[in-house]
Amino acid sequence: MAVIKAPYKDIKLLARLLRAEAVGEGKQGMLHVGAVTVNRARVNCSDFEGLRTLPEVIYQPKAYEALQHGMFYQRSRESERRLAKRNVKGHRSWPAKYSLWYFKPEGQCPPTWYDQQLVGRYKAHCFYEPVQGECDEIYNSY
Repeated sequence: MAVIKAPYKDIKLLARLLRAEAVGEGKQGMLHVGAVTVNRARVNCSDFEGLRTLPEVIYQPKAYEALQHGMFYQRSRESERRLAKRNVKGHRSWPAKYSLWYFKPEGQCPPTWYDQQLVGRYKAHCFYEPVQGECDEIYNSY
């Protein structure tokens, strides 16, 4: 059962994002990016108020570097669509389980990023959860 509504065209869009943002991080890295994206569509707080669908989240201005830097042009492959479907069905794992933000720094992960707490790193990406009281609905299970 899906944790957010996502027609097939949205699955393909999410799969394109996974490929553009994290293909170099392997399947697990792409799953982490997908988890953060689905988390953003599930919550209604912080930078993500009023964003209820994957296209709204993905096309949010300045939300994803792949869209800003022209890396979002490739079609998704079946392997990425399978990963996107897993995310829509609720797959989340550490460090992206409750994360709403991630980024790829030049060096070490800063302990906070825009006042959000570092929870961990996977390969090149650092993952951040909201500070307590800011967006507690992310911790609700599905």
